[in-house]
Amino acid sequence: MDKKPLAGLLVLEFSQFMAGPTAGLRLADLGARVVKIERPEKGEGGRQIAIKNIFVDESSLVFHTINRNKESYAADLKNEADLEDIKALIQKADVITHNFRPGVMEKIGLDYESVKSLNPKIIYATVTGYGNDGPWAKKPGQDLLVQSLSGLSWLSGSEGDGPVPFGLAVVDMYCATHLTQGILAALLKRSRTQQSVLVEVSLLESVLDMQFEVLTTHFNDGRKLPQRSAVRGGAHAYLSAPYGVYKTADGYLALAMGNVEKIAGAIGLPSERYRDASAWFSKRDQILQEFNDVLLQKTTDEWTGILEAVGIWCGPVNDYHRFFQEEGFLHAGMTQEVALQDGTKLKTTRSVYYIDGAPLYADKPAPKVGQDNEKIVNDYLVD
Repeated sequence: MDKKPLAGLLVLEFSQFMAGPTAGLRLADLGARVVKIERPEKGEGGRQIAIKNIFVDESSLVFHTINRNKESYAADLKNEADLEDIKALIQKADVITHNFRPGVMEKIGLDYESVKSLNPKIIYATVTGYGNDGPWAKKPGQDLLVQSLSGLSWLSGSEGDGPVPFGLAVVDMYCATHLTQGILAALLKRSRTQQSVLVEVSLLESVLDMQFEVLTTHFNDGRKLPQRSAVRGGAHAYLSAPYGVYKTADGYLALAMGNVEKIAGAIGLPSERYRDASAWFSKRDQILQEFNDVLLQKTTDEWTGILEAVGIWCGPVNDYHRFFQEEGFLHAGMTQEVALQDGTKLKTTRSVYYIDGAPLYADKPAPKVGQDNEKIVNDYLVD
């Protein structure tokens, strides 16, 4: 642990569900001691949010995924004695995070100004749905809702599909990355100033930042709406052919950005027909359909062999079963096992970071509610 970049830092995590705790997971993997501050008995709300209704060792599987490598301290923030202990912990902490709705921490007396008076060097990091004020401040900050209201769900799928949300809590995860970056930047600033830093991110601003490329296009092309392809498999509302996914004789093939004329020649179409690059967007649907008709005639592996030989960016469209057999996946070593407290093993992913040439692994499971109270009291609250 002492070789990890954030070793020695104490993070108090008041956050629940996805965005805040995912940032805490990143900090824990980088070596910080992350302590979840939870309600006694029930713990944080994310313990009951399940994917496919799978529960493991009394908490949801998704909770275990996000909260491995952390500790749990149970405290009733409405109880004066418990609150005093939390304030004492804050005086020892480096970072606190929360994603309560605006006004909640103020009622408890743990708003930024109050916490800063307890610890003038604290990094105070918050996630909100839509900011601390304004007309949407009290709206529920939930991933699908933010995807939907922000226009993101009109970027995927085909022209006739209607809105297509991501099959991931992608806004939460992106916001968690923003929160992590903000905390790391704040730690650097504190090292210079020796003063507290307030870090604030929101799901709304994160989903806008996710779309910075296409929003910039929208703002500067006459504010035209995204033009999804009428041909199923078109993969980007703003990119020209050949960008998309094509059905083959035995599966699917992805073509990334590339020279349409060159691809046409490689797959047996008359290349001169596609020489005018200005038509690669205006005639995108026609080109996608013409490529589709040809690519159906061979297998995915046959086409990847032909196209890669002439430098075309392409690849198979794998499902999980096939992907997990690929040499590239096996070489990445991105899985690990976490040893649960009931003696079973939980397979999950590892941290994405390599530090000093080595990947970071941590097999410590998500904690039970309050399981670390005694240890934390001994480490921080006993003189």
